Amino acid sequence: MAVHTQISPAEAADRLAIRELFDAYAHCADRRDAEGQKALFTTDTRFAVYMSGPDTEPTYVLEGREALTPVFEALNQYEATTHFNGQSTVVLDGERATGESYTIAHHLFTADGERKIMIASLRYLDTFVKTDDAWLFAERNLVLDWSETRPSAP
Repeated sequence: MAVHTQISPAEAADRLAIRELFDAYAHCADRRDAEGQKALFTTDTRFAVYMSGPDTEPTYVLEGREALTPVFEALNQYEATTHFNGQSTVVLDGERATGESYTIAHHLFTADGERKIMIASLRYLDTFVKTDDAWLFAERNLVLDWSETRPSAP
């Protein structure tokens, strides 16, 4: 883990912008803003999902920003979602960066007349690029570490 005894204003601004990118992704997901969520990615982005955890083959891989539409629109099946972003690490390298961030996602739905909640512990392994002074996801790997589905109070 890096120790920052001194940080330049430019590095601080880049780190803040990347954190705001993480948070914008979650905000758009919870607001069902698929177009806003897609705008956070480069046009040639790669998005991979690992539902069986780390060190497995991806469940699916999407190439290009427009390929993300069905994934983000799939959130419409839930009555509500809340994504809590936790710790994150970022390594800056000029106009590129890599990072890992943690999210606890709550998905509320009704199945067979019963209200349920699915809670998932997610990790994102990301590659970022800075274009026109904005940071975007160039690659996003979603890793499901665990999930639980149970009845939810009304």
